[in-house]
Amino acid sequence: MSIKPQIQSNTTYALMSRLIRESIRPYINWIGFALICMALVAAATATSAWLMKPIINDVFVEKNEELLWIISCAVFVTFTIKGIANYGQSVLMSYVGQRIITDTQHRLYAHLTQMELNFFHNLPTGNLISRFTIDINMMRVAVSNALTAFGKDFLSLIGLVGVMFWQNWGLAALAFIVFPIAVIPIVRLGKRIRKVTINTQEEMGQFTTLLEQTFQGARVVKSYSMEEYEKDRVREIAERIFILVFKSARVRALASPIMESLGGIAITMVIAYGGYQVIHDNMDAGTFFSFITALLLAYEPMKRLANLNASLQEGLAGADRLFKLLDRQPTIIEKPDAQALTVTGGQIKLENIHFSYITKKTALLNVDFDVPAGKTVALVGMSGAGKSTVLNLIPRFYDIDSGKISIDGIDIRDVTLKSLRGAIALVSQDITLFDDTIRSNISYGRQDASEDEIINAAKNASAHEFIMSMPDGYNTYVGERGTKVSGGQRQRIAIARAMLKNAPILLLDEATSALDTESERNVQAALAKLMQGRTTLVIAHRLSTVMDADLIHVIDKGTIKESGSHAELIAQNGIYARLYQMQFRDESSLITTKNDKQLIVDG
Repeated sequence: MSIKPQIQSNTTYALMSRLIRESIRPYINWIGFALICMALVAAATATSAWLMKPIINDVFVEKNEELLWIISCAVFVTFTIKGIANYGQSVLMSYVGQRIITDTQHRLYAHLTQMELNFFHNLPTGNLISRFTIDINMMRVAVSNALTAFGKDFLSLIGLVGVMFWQNWGLAALAFIVFPIAVIPIVRLGKRIRKVTINTQEEMGQFTTLLEQTFQGARVVKSYSMEEYEKDRVREIAERIFILVFKSARVRALASPIMESLGGIAITMVIAYGGYQVIHDNMDAGTFFSFITALLLAYEPMKRLANLNASLQEGLAGADRLFKLLDRQPTIIEKPDAQALTVTGGQIKLENIHFSYITKKTALLNVDFDVPAGKTVALVGMSGAGKSTVLNLIPRFYDIDSGKISIDGIDIRDVTLKSLRGAIALVSQDITLFDDTIRSNISYGRQDASEDEIINAAKNASAHEFIMSMPDGYNTYVGERGTKVSGGQRQRIAIARAMLKNAPILLLDEATSALDTESERNVQAALAKLMQGRTTLVIAHRLSTVMDADLIHVIDKGTIKESGSHAELIAQNGIYARLYQMQFRDESSLITTKNDKQLIVDG
């Protein structure tokens, strides 16, 4: 079942409304306390401007010594209150901003874990990582700046403007007549900044992907002497990021000359008009200096409010990308009435299966076969025939286009994903180990496993001996993607993981492909013991590993061409027989070559 992504508006109002609703509202009480602190900061700022009038008139002009000490104490109290309140609002807003980051990261990761495999195959890893780092952090900055600006700066501006109008409404009207002119260019600058920011974030995602790929593929890069090529690729994308970041800085900086010029005009007119009034005794010096102080103090929050739109648009660009990802719904979902799967025998049945990947190229066509309960069925064929695709469909990593897959007669689309996948143990040729201890990698999926169970699983997978030879035994860290252990050791750890899960259904995709002959023999014996009484579907390139399967299906170009036991398929003298003869000939040639080399050494 496919669900189309929800379409959300990306206007500034729509994004801010959603941001407030989904990220800010849970912390409204904390924000309320912060606003109280901001109001105290604003009141203290306005008071400091108002105090200029008695300082000039009563202290310096009238030389009133009694008021000198009172006003001095008032100034000290005002700045103390401002400092404490400023600290309070900074701490509270920092808490809210960091909580928004953490909550959004939790929410985004939880959402992405529900997405189908196809989603991760089509979206670069670096692009996803940039959502968790760059986008969320920019969103936090936007929220913090917006709340602080609309709290402390806006309230301070109101208080200071109030002082200015209280002192002289004519001067106040003159001072603010030019500022509305700045609104139109600042809004336009904000739109340009959001567009540039979105492009920058996309490039940063590609940059992260490129770095991740080259670091993980360092062996390939060096073996093919492609260092210069990769340097050029990194340099090219880094230059594109530089151009975008510089463009954003240039556009953002345009707000400064606009506000400085308008501020200069306003202050010039106030000084000229106010000075004229003082000279002609139409205004006392204290009132004028109080007004000028309020105007100069108001200038900084006014500039921050003017620059707020730029910061806000950068943050909303991140929020826009995040919301688009959060609105993208998984295509593989459970039915509302899905029941937990209870495996009674473990029979797997595929009926008239059709499947295509996103490219619309048919991968499976009319695939129809059974895996009887407790039996072992093998799928063989050339690379790209569709073998691994069949395995991916059974745990619902992908959904079929048509047909039916059932376990014990129950359609897998009618059961919960957790119960379905809990009944299946998968060992793939593409081994994934996490940067954790060997113990944690073996017990992955069974956190409650005892030490004895973990060790027993490792012994059955022929892994215990090499694990105990490592510096910290089972507590040894395997490194990112298991880079600190060999390919064969990774394979055996993965097999031990599947053994520990003890699921009734086994899916083995080239499970012994990376093992040497002796280890393969030991693991095959352990797998044979494990497969007893369990339903097993095996994919193998080496036909010698599946000769004893109860049934073998030959897949070619997405369809089943032949079925039968090893002897029956050899007798048919078809695709399987040719594959077997080719492998037998290659293996015989390899053995002969090895023997010849040994004879030369011995001679």
